[in-house]
Amino acid sequence: MVARRWKAVVLASMLGVGALSLAALPGLAAAQAPLPPNTGYKPPRTADGHPDLQGVWSNAAITRLERNPRYGASLVMTEAEARKVEARNQAQIDLGNKPTDPNAKVTDLPADCSGGRGVDCNYNAAWTDPGSVVMRVNGQPRNGFITSPADGRVPMRKDVRVNRFGRALPAGASPSDNPETRALGERCLLSFGNSSGPVMLPALYNNTYQLVQTGDQVVIDVEMVHDARIIRMNATGHLPPSVRPWMGDSIGHWDGDTLVVETTNFHPEQVFRGASEHLKVTERLTRVGKDRLHYAFWVEDPTVFAQPWGGEYEFARSKGPIYEYACHEGNYGLVGILQGAREEDRTGVKTAPTNVDQHAKAEDDGGEG
Repeated sequence: MVARRWKAVVLASMLGVGALSLAALPGLAAAQAPLPPNTGYKPPRTADGHPDLQGVWSNAAITRLERNPRYGASLVMTEAEARKVEARNQAQIDLGNKPTDPNAKVTDLPADCSGGRGVDCNYNAAWTDPGSVVMRVNGQPRNGFITSPADGRVPMRKDVRVNRFGRALPAGASPSDNPETRALGERCLLSFGNSSGPVMLPALYNNTYQLVQTGDQVVIDVEMVHDARIIRMNATGHLPPSVRPWMGDSIGHWDGDTLVVETTNFHPEQVFRGASEHLKVTERLTRVGKDRLHYAFWVEDPTVFAQPWGGEYEFARSKGPIYEYACHEGNYGLVGILQGAREEDRTGVKTAPTNVDQHAKAEDDGGEG
């Protein structure tokens, strides 16, 4: 029923019916991010009486956004399944921590590349920190963050072709033509993956966030590429559509003990699962324990998704401060990529493509998304 009503929103957007509102679609209006578990926890309060969400938090976990079919279709895993996944992950970490032959080449290191990134990787699991445990929500091990739709997958529209990696290069352009065609993370403009959010998601490393709040603003400082998202509290509306900052325009309010944040106006180069211009993300943050922060999200864009979707996970309290992510300092990788590409242009000899280039080609060929 929700999917059918969502199609009405898609049709209205195609016909330019701007007056159509969610209020006219009761089933759609009722859908929202998951509510936090009722743990009975009484959070400390700030001077203005609201729950104190401040501190350093981490969402590092083996679990990812969509469910892994390897572990079944169920949202909740058994403890035995979770321990098996964690043991396999630990074995990979232990392998990466072993001494490496100083005479070895990257082509000699096929087994210990982190994250299943294949041969010829640039570093192994010893250099990454994606997390070592399965994400748990109220003690339940999870096979993915998405709770709706029921299959735990992003519900992409089948009649719309989008590039989920956000790499909309002109026809004939190569990812290594110039700095502007490389990924935002490589250019130190925004987090790798979707760490900065919204939706805030864990990546290979630097999965740490610091929350600072006042009566007028809440700031989320993201360790990865030192992004800082400013949430305007109790704002009367979003910025004009022509103003589209990195990480969008976030406005917040309190719903009881839950901080609710709505974000629109995403920068046109910031793409989340193919959505950008019409993307709206609603987040809910609730303290559910001394060292637990429940995070729920709801994603809407009828031009890209077949229906609204969302999920949840829990941040864990992190010890110590966030350290500076000096992205540009010593960033010889970007220079090397472009120099290598120019050498390929000069000689006509192509080296093995990078994983980013492989993803981009797959998108161009219609292999993904």
